[in-house]
Amino acid sequence: MNLKMVSIVIPCRNEEKYIEKCLLSIINQSYPQQFLKIFVVDGLSTDKSPEIIQHYSKKYSNIHYSTNTHKTTPFALNIGIKLSLDCDYIMILGAHAELRLDYIEKAVNILNKNPEIDCLGGILENISENKTTEVISYALSSVFGVGSAHFRTGIKDGFVDTVAFGMYRKNVFNKIGLFDEELSRNQDDEFNFRLLKNGGKIWLSKDLKARYFVRSSFNKLFKQYFQYGYWKVYVNKKHKAITNLRQLVPFAFVLFIIVFGTLSFVSIYSMVLFLTVVMLYFLLAFAFSLKYYKNVYYNLKMMLAFFLLHISYGLGYMLGINDFFILRKKIKKDVSLTR
Repeated sequence: MNLKMVSIVIPCRNEEKYIEKCLLSIINQSYPQQFLKIFVVDGLSTDKSPEIIQHYSKKYSNIHYSTNTHKTTPFALNIGIKLSLDCDYIMILGAHAELRLDYIEKAVNILNKNPEIDCLGGILENISENKTTEVISYALSSVFGVGSAHFRTGIKDGFVDTVAFGMYRKNVFNKIGLFDEELSRNQDDEFNFRLLKNGGKIWLSKDLKARYFVRSSFNKLFKQYFQYGYWKVYVNKKHKAITNLRQLVPFAFVLFIIVFGTLSFVSIYSMVLFLTVVMLYFLLAFAFSLKYYKNVYYNLKMMLAFFLLHISYGLGYMLGINDFFILRKKIKKDVSLTR
């Protein structure tokens, strides 16, 4: 095996419940620890995250603790990347994730054998902590829920437009720069779009698997995807391009509901169209939920999860159009994010 130096950069803020599991999944990798560097960049956590990280950094010489005074993810990623430039491959990882124990070994083998791949990612396996998170995790793994986000659905092995927790060749950052620090969300999507725009290639391997703890409530899920939709508009404006067509579907759905829901009060034809489309939507949602449940109560909960995913993203996208294109608002320096 051709061993390469690999850096793993982990942004962290108030992750005391998950950061230890994340670190242990790296420490226990089949890949030799002397070829691994771990940079955990903490965004001024107010819980026990710093204590946990520093405990492991004292115990393991390849774990390094840094502070991110800006708090948001892209600043943390860039701090870690700048500390990693003596490594061959640089991976970004969420503190809510755990890697399969052969992840790094397999990833390095793929990159070593395929010099045309600039970025490599794997499949997310959502972890359920209770019945609500189970429903949410199934919705996030469904084609009906997330469309062609193959790293979630796991139905494709090949070149894609983006991946979660990408492992990049070091020269990628020399070529296209670092993560966009204006983006509190979607910074990895924007970076990967920039990579593709500059001729780079992104590969999704179904052999690579990471476990991910999903949002613990419908309220948090709504806020998360609202922010994704909102910040996607800013990415579009910055690049003067629609980065992928799937992002328009929730927006079109919300726009349809608002327009034809309103018109249905004055036009019987609009009412018939509105009710037909809404009924068809929920019939499809129910049909896709049957893959996971044969219990009406949980089928209904999963239909709600689908609906919240689509509505929240669509509403966020709509507000983003209003703020970034119509009102031309400036980026706020301190953005409240939800976990």
